[in-house]
Amino acid sequence: MSAQKILQAAVDAALADFDVSNVAPETLQVVAASNPQFGDYQWNGALPLAKALKQKPRDIATRVLEKLDVSSIAESPEIAGPGFLNFRLKTDWLEQALETARQSERLGVETAETPQRYIVDFSSPNVAKPMHVGHIRSTIIGAAIVRMLRFQGHEVISDNHIGDWGTAFGKIIVGWKSELDEANLAADPIGEMERLYKLINERGKTDSAVEDAARFETAKLQAGDAENLAIWGRVRDLSQQQFDHIYSRLDISFDETLGESFYNPRLPSLVNELIEQGLARESNGAIAIFSDRQGEPKDDPFLIFTDGEWRDAPALIRKSDGASLYATTDLATLEYRIKTWQPDEIVYVTDARQAGHFKQFFAAFRRWMPAEKVRLYHVAFGMILGEDRTPLKTREGGTVKLAALLDEAVERSLAIVREKQPDLDEETAQHIAQVVGISAVKYADLSQNRASDYIFSWDKMLAMTGNSAVYMLYAYARPRSIFRKAQAEGIDVSTAAPRLTEPGEIELAKVLLRFDEALTGSLRDYRLNILTDYIYELAGAFSAFYRDCRVLDAPDDVRASRLALCDLTARTLQQGLQLLGIQTLEQM
Repeated sequence: MSAQKILQAAVDAALADFDVSNVAPETLQVVAASNPQFGDYQWNGALPLAKALKQKPRDIATRVLEKLDVSSIAESPEIAGPGFLNFRLKTDWLEQALETARQSERLGVETAETPQRYIVDFSSPNVAKPMHVGHIRSTIIGAAIVRMLRFQGHEVISDNHIGDWGTAFGKIIVGWKSELDEANLAADPIGEMERLYKLINERGKTDSAVEDAARFETAKLQAGDAENLAIWGRVRDLSQQQFDHIYSRLDISFDETLGESFYNPRLPSLVNELIEQGLARESNGAIAIFSDRQGEPKDDPFLIFTDGEWRDAPALIRKSDGASLYATTDLATLEYRIKTWQPDEIVYVTDARQAGHFKQFFAAFRRWMPAEKVRLYHVAFGMILGEDRTPLKTREGGTVKLAALLDEAVERSLAIVREKQPDLDEETAQHIAQVVGISAVKYADLSQNRASDYIFSWDKMLAMTGNSAVYMLYAYARPRSIFRKAQAEGIDVSTAAPRLTEPGEIELAKVLLRFDEALTGSLRDYRLNILTDYIYELAGAFSAFYRDCRVLDAPDDVRASRLALCDLTARTLQQGLQLLGIQTLEQM
């Protein structure tokens, strides 16, 4: 159990006689100390508790302290300021906890007390189109969430909700039947399908007959026409090959790949059901879900405040031409997932610009199935910007294709490898470049606050210093190199239970033992940069330890203890990076 959990349990026990019903639980949590000068952890709950009970904060802190027993883990707590409790961990507890972590394959990280079932919906590219830079954040963030939840012991079903249905297919089919270049299709399937769509789309802007033909082919497809279904199937298969190639490069896989087409047969009856239940009604020939006017207008996603009053902002579920929309498919998808897997939580990883859609979608579902208790969570993320702070584009102003982005990352990494280590053989250099390039793209994304836009910078991404993948990979390889050097020099590399005497050892130990807290914190609100920040802090703590504490030339018993710290650091860095989907290198 982590230090934070042990201290929290002790504080909770001391609060047993207090009425905390009117106090927000998060304000009563033990947290890492804001200033190490005052301790390792602190409890600031006396202030909100005193406000609720109309007492003095310091009196509250004194009463808590009288009932608080943390003698097994911390020195006697101190009251600071108006009522803060500061905790300083005992060295002997640190040593015991380190040895427990060292002997554990999971580095002392506990599995969830009550494992749950999650569905994580992420990536979701569209068929017949190349995956582009807009897909990278959903794909990387979603995959990391899946790994971290599974590491905590939860059951996770990853579902790639492919966009493989809709009116765009009519235009592709028109182009396929009249303009298809089989040689181009064989050489570059996605490029050829993209060419066909753009060609027919442009023609349709000036020729209504082309638009009519596209609608006609769409209707035939949706009616089950054999020829159109065969074309659609080939388009989907060729697209999936492209997706699988990129996912392979990113070391990402999915349990399910159920596209929009899978749910299409359910949509007509679903719309009728919502109408019958009074949740949806006709509006200008379309069908939409309107506000039920039951709650506060400011919290109602079906209302918008404009011109001094609240007006309807309905969610369309069927257009006037009979076509369904994202909201319709999302409701059908959610219904299927609940019936099939009975999840405790469903996580959707998409662009923050879809926040309005998800608020309406979640609210519509709650009104449709009020008895369902499944948690729904939208993990929204910001955009990737260029150096000019506008959405990232190619030099020509086009969309950056994901495959090209990964290629450039590897090429730039290879140039750095060849510059830094010109004597490396080509196979080794290529391997290092592949790992560094892909890792750099992933880490640059995951180390950001996901809710914010961020500026894409090759220089920062591939920097040898700072919070970058290159520095993290080097930080892992560094302790591993200590063991290689020792073995080459015939030095005994036996490890022993850590004994902490020097400040550098103690500080490293404290950071090592916060791995569980970092993982828990990252998943609390799916803020994965909490884990990257932790890994960066650990790398820095190890660097300071190695600078100040001799390892290989230390006395035998001290060397064995410090080698244990080196090994535990390497294992923790490796595990943390693996949870983020980043492969490590034994040698840089």
